[in-house]
Amino acid sequence: MAGNSEPSEVTHPMTRRDAMLQLLRLGGAAAGVAGAGVWLSEHSARPLPVVAEQARRDHRIAANPGLPQITVVQSGEPRALVQQALENLGGIRRFVSRQDIVVLKPNIAWDRTPEQAANTNPELVAEVVRQCWQAGAKRVIVTDVSCNEPRRCFQRSGIQAAARAEGAEVILPAPELFAEVDMGGVVLKNWPVFKPFLEADKIFNLPIAKHHVLTGATLGMKNWYGILGGERNRLHQQIHQSLVDLANFMLPTLTFLDCYRVLLRNGPTGGDLEDVALKKTIVAGTDPVAIDAYAAKAYWNLDPEHLPYLQMAAARGLGTLDFASLAVKVTQLG
Repeated sequence: MAGNSEPSEVTHPMTRRDAMLQLLRLGGAAAGVAGAGVWLSEHSARPLPVVAEQARRDHRIAANPGLPQITVVQSGEPRALVQQALENLGGIRRFVSRQDIVVLKPNIAWDRTPEQAANTNPELVAEVVRQCWQAGAKRVIVTDVSCNEPRRCFQRSGIQAAARAEGAEVILPAPELFAEVDMGGVVLKNWPVFKPFLEADKIFNLPIAKHHVLTGATLGMKNWYGILGGERNRLHQQIHQSLVDLANFMLPTLTFLDCYRVLLRNGPTGGDLEDVALKKTIVAGTDPVAIDAYAAKAYWNLDPEHLPYLQMAAARGLGTLDFASLAVKVTQLG
């Protein structure tokens, strides 16, 4: 942040929902007073053979009514965005305890460069790794099950080098690293799951905001496809139900939605820099449904009726569709 100015309270002359959407749409162009912040809040407010009832991985932490459920940080570089987001949410030690095994799940699906915005920004990933070590984590693992050839994806995305530079274990997918799990879903029943995700104490979801040809947008919940092996393309036939099954199976400690660069069209693979918008933003929080609903509306004007998986996830108790009803803190960096 510029200078030593502290976040200040600001009254926004709009409805809560409109204010949130405008801020996210403006992104990096919305830089105001350096360090300015605003509360948008109501005043009340090791794998073994796994059986179905043991399959669900719930890594959530206890709610704190004194802290926001979502934070939006804008107009900064990736490391600064992560640092401020964590500060707004109560600090990394709220989410990571000493000796925790922490698994970070960025999107490393595609053989693309960071500028093409098909994978999570590598500097964002690196900063989350650094923060976890600061909190006393025992292990910090960065991994994904790529769609393109994994070695090229991990290398060309920049994530492998950035994560290793901060001391993370970077694990590439291999056939012997999957375990058959009864996931207890409607569509997802017995399915191979990548073992690092079954061994974690805490899991951070680090998706990137992108257009998607089937769902309109691919955000946090869609990122969980990268914990699965097998013929994932079969799941596209019932994509909304499979997304809800995944979200119900893997409940993250925290979600960092990378909106530093947003792939607005021709996702999820992208390739054309003309399809990428520089927003210099991160949306982070503990409600994955609200984060997806917020970004889908702000960047693609998609309401929940256009995203059945969000409606189904909310009905299943996995989060809140009405993102404006939550406690939200917005901070502009200089």
